Amino acid sequence: MANVTVTRRIDAPADVVFRTVAQVEQFSQAVPGILRVEFLSEVKSGVGARFRETRMMMGREASTELEVTEHVENERVRIVSEAGGALWDTVFTVVPDGEGAELKMVMDAQPQTTSARMTMPLVLGMVRTAVEKDMDAVKAFCERPSQQAPQ
Repeated sequence: MANVTVTRRIDAPADVVFRTVAQVEQFSQAVPGILRVEFLSEVKSGVGARFRETRMMMGREASTELEVTEHVENERVRIVSEAGGALWDTVFTVVPDGEGAELKMVMDAQPQTTSARMTMPLVLGMVRTAVEKDMDAVKAFCERPSQQAPQ
């Protein structure tokens, strides 16, 4: 199994950071690379939420179906998907850190096909770059004064 781990220190309360990564609609507002989100379930947040996320990748639109499989309020959220011949298991963990928070994202990839096993090292490099951009976008979004007002 291959993985990508990215951590950011965010100058915003932990609950603001958690809400941004755990609520699909808010995450899509925070990350400019997400073009649209379509819900595939009645559940819009928390365990059981299923959705299709469309992003621009290498000059083309690419859609991935994802499902929230774990949700511990203000602590962690797990999202899984199957794409490109691999199972992707992503966990966002939020830990309070003084007046801010540490956001850690661990994405495990388990190749399911020979092709995926062969291309995984190349794919993980591209994924790491994309994830770092996403995490920087989440940090910037959470640190905006408008996000820190009580909701």
